[in-house]
Amino acid sequence: MDIARRNTDSLRVTSPASPADAPTGPSAPRPFAWAGRNFRIQTAATVVSGLGNAAAPIATAFAVLEAGGSTTEVGWVTAARLVPLVLFLLVGGALADRLPRHHVMVAANLFNAISQAVLAALVLSGAPPVWALVLLSAAGGAGQAFYAPASEGMIMESVAAEHAGKAFSVYRMAMNGAQIGGAALGGALTAAVGPGWVLVLDAVGFAVAGGLRVFLKVSPAPRDAAHESGLVHELRLGWREFASRRWLWAVVLQFSVVVACVGAVETVYGPVVADLRFGGARAWGVAMAAFGIGMVAAGVLMTRWQPRRILLTGNGGVFLFALPGLALAARTELPVLVAAMFVSGAGVTVFGVNWMVALQQEIPSEMFSRVSAYDHLGSIALTPLGTAMAGPAADALGLDGALWTCALVTLALAAAVLVVPEVRQLSRPLPGPAPAGAREPAGTTEPVGV
Repeated sequence: MDIARRNTDSLRVTSPASPADAPTGPSAPRPFAWAGRNFRIQTAATVVSGLGNAAAPIATAFAVLEAGGSTTEVGWVTAARLVPLVLFLLVGGALADRLPRHHVMVAANLFNAISQAVLAALVLSGAPPVWALVLLSAAGGAGQAFYAPASEGMIMESVAAEHAGKAFSVYRMAMNGAQIGGAALGGALTAAVGPGWVLVLDAVGFAVAGGLRVFLKVSPAPRDAAHESGLVHELRLGWREFASRRWLWAVVLQFSVVVACVGAVETVYGPVVADLRFGGARAWGVAMAAFGIGMVAAGVLMTRWQPRRILLTGNGGVFLFALPGLALAARTELPVLVAAMFVSGAGVTVFGVNWMVALQQEIPSEMFSRVSAYDHLGSIALTPLGTAMAGPAADALGLDGALWTCALVTLALAAAVLVVPEVRQLSRPLPGPAPAGAREPAGTTEPVGV
């Protein structure tokens, strides 16, 4: 999450907006006038790849189960995708600040298209060995490690700060709408024709998304001394930026455990419970679709709601992350689980939009992908361990006991992070002219390459 998806220097701009993409003036108002060409292309590409990518975890989990795999082996395959993501995120973030971000995204998309196509062929050919699923799942994670920091940096550059909340809400609605369709389609197709064809869809989606991103237009940023000093120095600068903000590393530390718990519930325990109690992949696809609908519904809300206390409001959504685990642990009926997934999805968007607004407001643009990489890395650092240990934990505690543990830990950490004053107090700037001598609010100039 996508969990998701977190700073006091101003956002600096390295090149002017493209005149062809400048927003329409007041004399010709139109919907989405703030959305430049890059924003539209990036959003469309995300929808295309998201349709297949939302379905892929369902298909992969059931490919393991259909091959006779256990809950533990489902966890291994899921963890295999996350290990290279952890290992390469920092390098991906540094490269995204060093190279044209759209070039990094295109290369990562094409790599993922190839790895998913090979995985699909393997599953369609018969019962694949678990080691092969682990290897190809890891390849997908490596591609994501280079894509994610570049993608967030591109979105940051595509809109001005005053439209950030609206833009992030629209972007997440589009992304989450794709997740709704992808999850529902993935569950239905996995049940109807098998997981291999769902993975084919994912490969095609990555290829088309990469083709769309070729058309992104970004003005080259001037290189400074930091870019001539090597990746290690750039990563050190990124770490300094990250570590200097207590609210930033506190939330990331919180998420390192929360994402591990939520990941175990959604990628391991959820499919297993659906297989045991609800009749298989179709039911879990419905539950995941409800999760996506909740994210979209909250996105509509966030286009109009701009809470003053950014992180306090966002952290309220984190409490809702625990609801699916609670519903599964309590052995509720499918409609209750679907409702819990819907509300949890709404919580993800409430957190995600406020988090991205905080990042754009506080992080300098030339450092954004590196800081984003540390954010991603910290947030998922424990997730491979969590998913790999999901099976043994279920064996030791029972499936219901493991679900209760994940849900209660999530609730406890959502409460614990509120001890940090900056999490409670970080706010949007008040409207109106800045006091004399004050620093210009982040992002008030034209965004780069829009």
